[in-house]
Amino acid sequence: MSLGENEPLALLYFGFRTVVKRPDEELARFGLGRVHHRVLFFIARRPGLPVSELMTILDVSKQALHAPLRRLVGGGFVRSAENPEDRRERRLTLTARGKALEDRLSGHQRRLFAAAFKSAGPAAARGFCSVMQRLADGGAG
Repeated sequence: MSLGENEPLALLYFGFRTVVKRPDEELARFGLGRVHHRVLFFIARRPGLPVSELMTILDVSKQALHAPLRRLVGGGFVRSAENPEDRRERRLTLTARGKALEDRLSGHQRRLFAAAFKSAGPAAARGFCSVMQRLADGGAG
């Protein structure tokens, strides 16, 4: 299959729009946005995640993370606790409320991917993951 130079970009845009539509609608009910979902997603994967590591994962500054994280803590979605071994470090975990929200948001997205991968077949799923991994690594490498 020969792809035009704009087709992958258009497909990425339309696919992304589908993947984030329902989570964005649910987040809006709480006055939250996509950045809040990203924070919830990564904390869910690594309970006890230090704030500094979350900043690295998201590639954001402390200032950029401050407001979304404060909103999630204030809303009862995230717990921030002092690290007993290093009192300067804050560790992040999801509360029960945060786990429930993150599971609904990401669960919907996981189901979309599972259905698309099932329809496209295992080779296409591996190809998609290979392309996305190369992009995540910074390019074609």
